[in-house]
Amino acid sequence: MPSQGTIGDRVRGLRLSRRLSQAQLAGPDLSDSYVSLIESGKRTPTPVVARLLAERLGCTTEFLLHGIEPRQRIDTELGLRHAELELYHGDAALAADRFGDIVKAAGEDNALLAAHARLGRARALEEQGKIGRAVEAYERLRREAAAHPERLADLPLTVALCRCYQRAGDVMRARDLGLKALEQVTQLSLFHGEVAVDLAAALADAEIGLPYIEQVLAVTGVPVPADRTTEILSLWQASVSAAEGEDSALAVQFADDALSAGRPARIAVQMAKIAMRWAQISASLPDTGLGQADQLVSRATEVFSVLPAESVEYARSLVVLARVHLRSGDVRGADDLAVKALALLSDEPGTITASAHLVLAESVLARSEGDVTAHLERAGALLAAVPSPGAIRDREIAEVWRELGDLWGKAGNRGQQTRAYRRALEAVGVRSTVTGAVTSAVFAR
Repeated sequence: MPSQGTIGDRVRGLRLSRRLSQAQLAGPDLSDSYVSLIESGKRTPTPVVARLLAERLGCTTEFLLHGIEPRQRIDTELGLRHAELELYHGDAALAADRFGDIVKAAGEDNALLAAHARLGRARALEEQGKIGRAVEAYERLRREAAAHPERLADLPLTVALCRCYQRAGDVMRARDLGLKALEQVTQLSLFHGEVAVDLAAALADAEIGLPYIEQVLAVTGVPVPADRTTEILSLWQASVSAAEGEDSALAVQFADDALSAGRPARIAVQMAKIAMRWAQISASLPDTGLGQADQLVSRATEVFSVLPAESVEYARSLVVLARVHLRSGDVRGADDLAVKALALLSDEPGTITASAHLVLAESVLARSEGDVTAHLERAGALLAAVPSPGAIRDREIAEVWRELGDLWGKAGNRGQQTRAYRRALEAVGVRSTVTGAVTSAVFAR
């Protein structure tokens, strides 16, 4: 059966294969000129006309409109859902492969499903940290959305690109895209839903649009979800079993239930990250009250604490909360939180564990008692053991090296201070040829 890429192509191909003229296909109900307009792509048949044409052409309405038969379509829809489950609850690399298979299967005959599969693949690439390839995929999709708005919405792609460019270190491009997306949602008065939450998270990373972030936080809050991992995996397996039994409709239903069960936790994790980032920004500003920052980051720690998969973010939130306590003068509370974070991560190399030691070092300096050197040396050793992952993580590592340099300066060790500053510059690709040269501009956001 012919299956060219547009409805008009399929109508023409089927008509010619059945040796019908345009007038014969039109019959008494339509005009042959209207059939000609459909075939040329200048008119899209209404559902009633599509059913009528399908009857006369001997095909299903589904095939005429989408290029595939109902069973093929539901199997493709099921494949999309299983790929999404793999992305959210399984292996992002496998999800990318599955989305890619759907793109190949759908081809140009079903442009809508193919576009959504390409979007899923871009998200899977981003999840794997393959930011360059993700940006290329999102940019292609954004061009497609401009040409075919009926297939894809531009706003979520703009948000995704803002997030990716920020992670890639192109801060100016990220901010431009973030401001463009912010303009769109402001016109729509959009403060609810996944798009609003995704945008607020991207803006928080780029440190722009703080009033919008506050509004999303006020509207959505930071809900503490239940851990429904067992339920999600059970529904996913039930979907796979139903598909193996060739009950595709039931398999789709189970897959939808699994995705729905995971949605509250995904939103909660995003909101917790937004709250944590907002608290970090707020706590760093002079003459800022810390009450709301303490409340938000405390709520974030609750969210991460109930989700076993978020243990790293839980430790990160404890360090952020420790910094808020430290700034408010609660040195003992800051110490306890930092020690708890270290226990969660077993003092493994990384920016979070290094930052926890910096909190403990600041506490020693604030009390003017204890050995600050031990914590600073340990923080440096933890940072030095982290492999350079590139882009945004390099900037994160550079920030912690800079903080370490600041604290070595407060401790009176100028040699160690200079070495830490140099490592900060090296983390973002700057090689200083002047001994002791330091540039704070590198860390400007």
